[in-house]
Amino acid sequence: MALNRSPGHFFVLMVWMGVLGAAAAADPADLLLVNGKIITQDATSSVAEALAIEAGHIAATGSATELRKLAGPSTQVIDLGGRTVIPGLIDSHIHAIRAGFRYATEVNWEGATSFGEAFERLKSAATDAKPDAWLIVAGGWTPRQFAENRRPTDAEIAAVVSGHPVYIQLFYGYVLINAEGRDRLGIKTEADLPAGAKFERDREDHDTGWIVGKGSAIVSLFSHLPKPKIEQAIDGTRQFLRELSSLGVTGVVDPGGHNLAPEDYAALFHLWRAHELPLRVVYSIFAPRPGKELEDFQATTQFLPMGFGDDWLRFNGIGECVTWGMYNNDAPSEVDKEAFYRVARWAADQGLTLTVHWNNDRSVHHLLDVFERVNREVPIAPLRWSIAHLHDASDASLQRMKALGVGWLMQDGLYFAATSYIAERGEAQMQRSPPIGSALRLGLPIGGGTDANRVMIENPFVSLRWMLDGLTVDGVETRGPKEVPSREQALRIYTEGSAWFAHDENRRGRLMPGMLADLAVLSDDYFTVPVSHIAKIKSLLTMVGGQIVYAAGPFSDRDAARH
Repeated sequence: MALNRSPGHFFVLMVWMGVLGAAAAADPADLLLVNGKIITQDATSSVAEALAIEAGHIAATGSATELRKLAGPSTQVIDLGGRTVIPGLIDSHIHAIRAGFRYATEVNWEGATSFGEAFERLKSAATDAKPDAWLIVAGGWTPRQFAENRRPTDAEIAAVVSGHPVYIQLFYGYVLINAEGRDRLGIKTEADLPAGAKFERDREDHDTGWIVGKGSAIVSLFSHLPKPKIEQAIDGTRQFLRELSSLGVTGVVDPGGHNLAPEDYAALFHLWRAHELPLRVVYSIFAPRPGKELEDFQATTQFLPMGFGDDWLRFNGIGECVTWGMYNNDAPSEVDKEAFYRVARWAADQGLTLTVHWNNDRSVHHLLDVFERVNREVPIAPLRWSIAHLHDASDASLQRMKALGVGWLMQDGLYFAATSYIAERGEAQMQRSPPIGSALRLGLPIGGGTDANRVMIENPFVSLRWMLDGLTVDGVETRGPKEVPSREQALRIYTEGSAWFAHDENRRGRLMPGMLADLAVLSDDYFTVPVSHIAKIKSLLTMVGGQIVYAAGPFSDRDAARH
């Protein structure tokens, strides 16, 4: 195997190496990974046996024999034992900041397969919690993951825990609040609920304990829950990001979200200032106030220019809510579209990246019309604008996006929601949802992600498996073969594809000389295990910028967080 070592692909790396000629004159490597299956994702999809890291970047790939020549007295050498190494995964649309902010004060039902498992987690949380503390399940679950295949009842929750207010949210349509919780929130009749919400009643007209309503009503209910203290928020952020590290995630693109105020970013900023972030966070600003979007964005960005930050934390523009009139609205008025245009045109003038949450192809023409209007005045292709979700994107919509240079942020939300999606739109539509193959054939920029953690779980390997087989959490077959990517294509979507949306595709997402040394050593070979097993893959060693941020199994003695 030939040694692949070059002075890099951009000037900053040339300066870093201090050489514009032969790489052999460079300093000894800081770290060597040997005896592995290293997926470089270079132009020829080459696989290397070894990899050298110097000053946080990939210095070379090749055979172990060749790369050992780059070792010096202080070079660390890690024997991978034949394990597969992939570029670090990048979730291009995940509400990681919000998830971390509340992670230490919430109960997680991820992976529970029965009410018994889920209720045991509630009981355990109640035992550890202070008296009268809220028990909150904020999402990331579906009734279809349970053997019971339904939502729990108010009576079942009451039999599990008492003396604590309980709040359980299912997506953005259902909330169960127990008697203690309703008392705490002053909810006695439907008149006490937010507009658009009501008590659910069963066939005998009995109150089930669940509240149903529009997304805005559910968001309003959640806003009345107590926020964690700063120490809890810091601890929760640290825990959630470490969970991502254990799954090989080395970067996230975060679009803000509901129930996340500016002051709630303090925990993230604390970890950044303390140099304790285990992954790279690129974030955008979600419009705070309806009707004040342009005013708020202008005020916020006066001292926050596009790209402000460093390699660990960086500002990446506005969205996923750009204006409230064009957010979850399939029938925006001319006034709504004009308000969106004013913000979008201002963003283009400022050179800001912009991302928009949009669910339905039947109405996305409203958004694309505005994009095209802005593009006639200011070219938007260099700005990396994107549309998130759009599971049912038509070929016509994808082609309009391609012509504009607009990317598509694709997530595995249908892993949980396919059954209701099929009931609403039919099997034929489900066969091409989301149209991954069509977008790839068109050459559209695609980023992989989860949209965790209210509507989906954060596991990227669940998302990758779902991209490849289309099977939902309850085993329903969905996407047809024309829309199924290859394993390599799916991995590229989740690495260099996602990096494009952070303006980083020339810096990360591949394991090539000159790229940032962000990588994951896997528990199993992603390329050879049965597709059904991909969801079970974990990272045994995760590195960001050549730093070990997570280690387990045979590498656990290298995990600083454990000591």
